[in-house]
Order: sequence, then structure tokens, then C-alpha cells
Amino acid sequence: MLVWEGLTATPALAQREPVLVPAVSQSRIEVRQGFTGARLLLYGAVIDPAGAGSRGEDYDIVVVLKGPSEAVRIREKERIAGIWANAESSDFRSAPAFFAVASSRPVSEIVDERTAAIYELGTEFIQLSPSGEIDPEEQARFAKGLVELRQRQGLYQEDPGGVRIAEKVLYQARINLPSNVTTGRYTAETFAIARGRVLASATARIEVVKAGLEGQVVTAAQRWSFLYGLGAIGLSLMMGWIAGRLFARG
Repeated sequence: MLVWEGLTATPALAQREPVLVPAVSQSRIEVRQGFTGARLLLYGAVIDPAGAGSRGEDYDIVVVLKGPSEAVRIREKERIAGIWANAESSDFRSAPAFFAVASSRPVSEIVDERTAAIYELGTEFIQLSPSGEIDPEEQARFAKGLVELRQRQGLYQEDPGGVRIAEKVLYQARINLPSNVTTGRYTAETFAIARGRVLASATARIEVVKAGLEGQVVTAAQRWSFLYGLGAIGLSLMMGWIAGRLFARG
């Protein structure tokens, strides 16, 4: 196991396979009032075991950025007697709040579907961990619906050709985080691939946190949850009393 300043890299075969040295432009992103999103630069180098003087191999690079996992329930709307109502639903235990893939060319041209599924190299290969008993076809339909919904929200992204490689060594990718991004720990996994095989991988971590007044409120709610709850109840009662007095005067 090799470590570079908090980033871990695991070569597939030590000394004989390439080594990835990853980095990110921001390891901490602060979400403040008026936050409009962020543009992350993920970059690094592929170190060939044969040395700098060798011809080197043509590697493809795929970068997968994932946000914190969360439990999600997807409901289907159905029109009954002219009214839209909730119909069937499906639960997923660990859907990533954010998921983005950038690659040096389309993933389908780099690896086969089995390899793509193992490493989650695309939105269609996200491991959503469904729960409960449901027909597999229905489960797949709900999973597709969840992915399409989050794609429209900008939370699930794919960018074939989004990774640039220079001199078979240096690579870089840019991924946009939208304004509605969820706070928490994100992982950026980078894969060096050749001949349809993942030869090396590396992981970098990014923290997305609330800052400013919103961050202080969140911290207070987490550290002093009981007092925070009492304060919220007291504030609600006071606002209700003030509203009642104002209406009584009117």
C-alpha cells in the first residue's frame, strides 16, 4: 500500500503494473449561503514501471466521483379518476447522493460490461442495493427512474471524453458539483486501464461541508440536539404568540 499525502493508491501488481498518483484541486468544499456549485479538477500522473525512458503504454483513464450514500424511496405516480396519486414504490438502501464518471473515451470502448459493472464505470452500473421483495424487472425500472431523475437534477453525470491525457503520463478531468449537492464525504476513484483490464486504481477524498451561519446551525443541532430541539419549540411558540397578538389587534 502506497500513500501520498492522505491519498491511497493500490497498484494491481507491484512493480510490474503502473502506479497512479492522484490529486484534487479542492479537498474541502464549503457550502455557504448563495452557493452556486463548484468545479473540481481531478488530475495526476500514471507512473510506468518500465521507467521514464520507456515507450510506455497507451492507458485509458476513468474517474468516478461518488457522494455519500443514502436510503431512497422511489414512488410511482398514477392517474386515478383524474387525480395523480402515489402507486407502487421501491426502496434502495445505499444510493449515492452524487455520481459522476469522466473517461478518456466512451467506457464501452475501454472495458466490457462485466468489468464496468464491477467498478461502477457508468450510471447504469451504480450499485443501488435495493431492499424488500419486488419483481426484478420492476426493480430495474425503478432503478432506471431514479437515475434519470438525478440526471435531470445534475446529480448523476457521465462525460465520455472528459479526461485528457498528455504524453501518456499526465491526466486531468473536470467535474461540476451543482448547487443542490449533498454535504458529506466524497470519494474520487481513478482507474488506469489497458487492453480491457484495470491495471491500477487510486482514491482521493473530498469533504463537502456547510459553512457560515448554516454550518453553525447544523453543528449546534448535532452537538446539542436536545437543547436545539427545545430552542426550536420555544421559537415556534413565540412566533405563534406574536402572530396571534398581531391578528388580535387587527
